[in-house]
Amino acid sequence: MDTSNKRFVVCIDNTDYRASLILKKIYEIVPDEMAARDELIRIVDESGEDYLYHKSHFVPVDLPAETERVLVGIHDARMPPSAREGEPS
Repeated sequence: MDTSNKRFVVCIDNTDYRASLILKKIYEIVPDEMAARDELIRIVDESGEDYLYHKSHFVPVDLPAETERVLVGIHDARMPPSAREGEPS
């Protein structure tokens, strides 16, 4: 699964992670080039923290631009200003 140009994935397998991953839920990928080399994807799971999972738990999804904008906006609104990408800390 190539997620290099994808921003979102859907969980298709939560085996061994039932408390952390919800089947059919859309998760935003947190960019992590080192993890990708090992076939891992970093996402913010149900704990509210970012963790690595094997890519086999997800499939990449193409979302309409407006949907992506709304989802990213929701995520950014929940983050403190110092943690937002591209903003000075």
